[in-house]
Amino acid sequence: MGAHLQPLALRLLALTFPLVAKAFPDETLEKASKSEGYCSRILRAQGTRREGYNEFSLRVEGDPEFYKPGNSYRVTLSAATPAYFRGFTLIALKEGKEGDKEEDHAGSFQIIDEEETQFMSNCPVAVTESTPRRRTRIQVFWTAPPAGTGCVILKASIVQKRIIYFQDEGSLTKKICEQDSASEGVTDKPILDCCACGTAKYRLTFYGNWSEKTHPKDFPRRTNHWSAIIGSSHSKNYILWEYGGYASEGVKQVAELGSPVKMEEEIRQQSDEVLTVIKAKAQWPAWQPLNVRAAPSAEFSVDRHRHLMSFLTMLGPSPDWNVGLSAEDLCTKDCGWVQKVVQDLIPWDAGTDSGVTYESPNKPTVPQEKIRPLTSLDHPQSPFYDPEGGSIKLVARVVIERIARKGEQCNIVPDNIDDIVADLAPEEKEEDDTPETCIYSNWSPWSACSSSTCEKGKRMRQRMLKAQLDLSVPCPDTQDFQPCMGPGCSDEDGSTCMMSDWITWSPCSVSCGMGTRSRERYVKQFPEDGSMCKVPTEETEKCIVNEECSPSSCLVTEWGEWDECSASCGTGMKRRHRMIKMTPADGSMCKAETTEAEKCMMPECHTIPCLLSPWSEWSDCSVTCGKGMRTRQRMLKSAAELGDCNEELEQAEKCMLPECPIDCELTEWSQWSECNTSCGKGHMIRTRMIKIEPQFGGAACPETVQRTKCRVRKCLRGAGMEKRRWKEAREKRRSEQAKKNLDSEQYPVCRLKPWTAWTECSTLCGGGIQERYMMVKKRSKSTQFTSCKDKKELRACNVHPC
Repeated sequence: MGAHLQPLALRLLALTFPLVAKAFPDETLEKASKSEGYCSRILRAQGTRREGYNEFSLRVEGDPEFYKPGNSYRVTLSAATPAYFRGFTLIALKEGKEGDKEEDHAGSFQIIDEEETQFMSNCPVAVTESTPRRRTRIQVFWTAPPAGTGCVILKASIVQKRIIYFQDEGSLTKKICEQDSASEGVTDKPILDCCACGTAKYRLTFYGNWSEKTHPKDFPRRTNHWSAIIGSSHSKNYILWEYGGYASEGVKQVAELGSPVKMEEEIRQQSDEVLTVIKAKAQWPAWQPLNVRAAPSAEFSVDRHRHLMSFLTMLGPSPDWNVGLSAEDLCTKDCGWVQKVVQDLIPWDAGTDSGVTYESPNKPTVPQEKIRPLTSLDHPQSPFYDPEGGSIKLVARVVIERIARKGEQCNIVPDNIDDIVADLAPEEKEEDDTPETCIYSNWSPWSACSSSTCEKGKRMRQRMLKAQLDLSVPCPDTQDFQPCMGPGCSDEDGSTCMMSDWITWSPCSVSCGMGTRSRERYVKQFPEDGSMCKVPTEETEKCIVNEECSPSSCLVTEWGEWDECSASCGTGMKRRHRMIKMTPADGSMCKAETTEAEKCMMPECHTIPCLLSPWSEWSDCSVTCGKGMRTRQRMLKSAAELGDCNEELEQAEKCMLPECPIDCELTEWSQWSECNTSCGKGHMIRTRMIKIEPQFGGAACPETVQRTKCRVRKCLRGAGMEKRRWKEAREKRRSEQAKKNLDSEQYPVCRLKPWTAWTECSTLCGGGIQERYMMVKKRSKSTQFTSCKDKKELRACNVHPC
């Protein structure tokens, strides 16, 4: 690795250690010199700090006093504005251990953002920065050690410019002990009271970063989305969800179906412990540029009793994967309200479905498992799998910013100015480093800035990759980003004031007639050149309430906020309400409207795709042999409020099994033939034909020829026999001639050819059939002669047994 990529903490420690030797006790240096590992050098070094100087802090999400063995916790290292740090180290030790041995370390860290953090090369159990630059916060996951480890000390060191700060007590050290088995079912959240006064109003903004570009493996192109956001501000007596806990039915329905209905029902049942229900619409598709679609947001309030905030949203489609915050405390130890919270999010598993891919079929987890963060080693088929166990790329970021305070505030410590330290801009390149083998289009114009205020934002431009001539040479990105601010703001102008967004309008100053209302904003950063801010922080406008101020008019409140649109897609209606504060003084009926409605437009219905389960296996064929049909089904997983789904839920197709047996089929028996002798004993036969031969194991054909005895008059002997035979032959010829004459009379114009010769016998023995034909020679043209047809005769042959 090049010197410019080595951890800054490692390089600066080597530079700084001699410089601060005088500040360290001799005993400390002696121990440090004897230590062989870099871990030990960091842990043994001591730095003097100004008492009460706490611009850097180390925090475990939820501030737990105890850990559950094997559970994962989010650890954040941050600097309060205007402080920042360039490098850092983070390590976890068993209480009372020096860190010289591998067994002195407790638990394990998991990288969340590889661009920010990495494991130290000389101390693999510790985490440090990936690149040296100005930063104000980093986050990692820490997995607690197995049972019996005891208390653990999380320690951090900070590198700022060329100064290294170490701290064994205070804000850079966190002690967390193993939870007693007797209290295993108790939440890790500490039971802390809030001392803040009044109420505070916050805005939650959700920035999804899950797309095919950031997470290409098996990305679901058609149905990717974030479900509707659901959450609440609540007290410490109610927990929506937490790592190491079990998902409620409401959490399960969000996790598996993306439906917030049951979750909202559960929240509203805790009415005494909940101040605001937090809701924001679903996002189809999951990602679009901010200049195309604004990030979803929702406003909520907190007070002294209900000062925690939780929410969740489903990563869809997925088995039961979500992102969210659990019991985020917005009350400060100084009895004030947190100004801003920024959290990067990775997906977590609700423990209710055992699927491993985005579109795995439903596979309920029995028994239900605990909620846990996903890792890159969960399953080889997982879209987040990394055989080297690297970090999961972030899928979202949530920003919670205070927008107003109401009532008397009791904290005497002023709020910190928002974090305004931006990442160092990348150095401008002197030359274009695009390989010659990559052919691009020209860059598009820069998009509008994602920020409309003086807060830091981004703008983007794009180009298309037209051709890649050498596949072995990678081509740079097709998108380019640049920091920016809203109109009228300048990053370089030292006299610029950085302002917050406008807070909502105050109530009208009068309850009847024309009055005024106002709104305000505050200075988030004063000009660097020391000049005064000339930007207005307050503005007023006229307002009208109850236009008629007569004895017959009634007093009403201002209109409330508009309800959500009645349709999730297409055209719907939205309503808003107001209340009657005072009825008319003359006792008449109040004529003022208390409800107002107007049309609202949502995205076109067909733009919201159906979320369907995978197809089931094909059913058995409808028959046991031959041709039949088989079917398969799938289920609609989309929430009902997404509208009708026109996708087919059942399919049918033909199926073919081995052919069914075909039995032999025969014609009817023919008439008996004439006796085969003219006198004495003989026999006559009858036959039948095979219509269908037996196939596929069908019944064989029975006999096709039957023989029976016949008896004619006794045969005569001597000369009289010859005379009788001659007489019979003559009579036969006369009979045939008479028959021909009769045919000629019946069909005077129907002439037939002579009989053809008999065909060969159909069998060699056992009785067969011979055929002969008489074909029509000349047909009558008259339609009255319709029986002039070809003739056919049959006779038995080879009747002797085989």
